[in-house]
Amino acid sequence: MEEKKFEVKGTYQEKRDFWKPYTKVLSAPNATQAEERIYAIIGSKHRLARPYIKVESISEVSGE
Repeated sequence: MEEKKFEVKGTYQEKRDFWKPYTKVLSAPNATQAEERIYAIIGSKHRLARPYIKVESISEVSGE
């Protein structure tokens, strides 16, 4: 299956009432898998559960 590049934007909870924005470009076969990978990447890096990670938009990046 071909991997496509997706740009994922959203926020994650850094401290109790502070949400920090993020933008990541990653490879995935489809948008659903891109969202799952974001949960895995941000969750493991910042030790957060899914309710503390919000995905606002996922768009396919065309070209290089």
